[in-house]
Amino acid sequence: MSGLRFCFPTTFYPPYSFGGDAVGVQRLARALVKRGHEVTVVHDIDAFRAVNHGPDPKPVKADDGVRVIGLKSRAGVLSPLLTQQTGRPVANASQLRAVLDDGAFDVINFHNASLIGGPGIFEFGRNATKIYMAHEHWLVCPTHVLWRYNRELCTGKKCIRCQIAYHRPPQAWRLTGLMDQELRHIRTFIAMSEFSREKHREFGFPREMEVVPYFLPDPSPTERAGESFPPPHPRPYFLFVGRLEKIKGLDDVIPLFKTYRDADLLIAGDGNHEEHLRKLAAGNRRVTFLGRVPFERLRAYYHHALATIVPSVCYETFGITLIESFRQRTPVIARRLGPFPEIVAQSGGGELFETESELVDAMRKLQSDDANRQRLAESGYRASIDLWSESAVIPRYLDVVERARQ
Repeated sequence: MSGLRFCFPTTFYPPYSFGGDAVGVQRLARALVKRGHEVTVVHDIDAFRAVNHGPDPKPVKADDGVRVIGLKSRAGVLSPLLTQQTGRPVANASQLRAVLDDGAFDVINFHNASLIGGPGIFEFGRNATKIYMAHEHWLVCPTHVLWRYNRELCTGKKCIRCQIAYHRPPQAWRLTGLMDQELRHIRTFIAMSEFSREKHREFGFPREMEVVPYFLPDPSPTERAGESFPPPHPRPYFLFVGRLEKIKGLDDVIPLFKTYRDADLLIAGDGNHEEHLRKLAAGNRRVTFLGRVPFERLRAYYHHALATIVPSVCYETFGITLIESFRQRTPVIARRLGPFPEIVAQSGGGELFETESELVDAMRKLQSDDANRQRLAESGYRASIDLWSESAVIPRYLDVVERARQ
């Protein structure tokens, strides 16, 4: 496939971002540039500021060949609120039209469109083939995560009451048919896992979806040879990596380390649930909060962990921390929920749990049976190369793009 001109409209993009979805968009953009394509990313700085409770991140001077446009308007944080309420770009409409309509792009791949333009942005971009990649469940859920009333898995739509429970203004436009009307502009939709595709179908999404998972850059020669790192912690430990939010399930994990004395729990990440979790762990020296850890340093924490615990209680669309752990030859212990059983079955790289006792049994099993742990670690590593590396996934993505263009 000859070099194509891609545009990636998305709400968040590093460093103006929070979770793994924005990193996934960045990895995809960089991978396409390496293969001779042009990529322009358009993201919304006002949207980041609207939900960020701290200072802006330090600007990063990138030399990866990706052109990045950060949108800011005179309306400031009012701009994403207007989009959230109307389902259309309001304050940034002229800027978006100038970029998407006049950019002569071959492919416009929308990512998280919730606050950069809502479904109203889908009509922008004349003559381009349009694709939507569903990093979250925003297409069928106003709160993105199918976590009803901020306390339980969603089994049926109660969207107005649910948004009020989240202290968010309800989106009246979702009752008007605007989403279905604007979906006609999109040629192809991509889910991040088979589970997410089925969950979209279950909640009434009217279009079929392809599946293209997240990926990691191809390993370096030293990684393939089994790169070693000095231990970052003096005692055996299990690791959690992710945003510190209620839906990530750490409330179920931290109390276990009051009685599990053979290893520590290291928690890498930050978020709005951090204060509550620190109170939950107060007085327990076996629980350590690391804060947000840069990925290069995080590799050492993955590498020396007994296992990475992934206890999310909501429906994730994928599980980037699982494949990051596999890449460092570390098995995972994941909740039997969402896409995690799918990833563990494909990889053979971990254990699943439902109850707290099953989680403790899995922890003891991996800590006491080194041969079994090594078997899971090697299986996970091989799967990370064969299924979730750049060289494995980018051809799948470009095949979807080519079929959409035809």
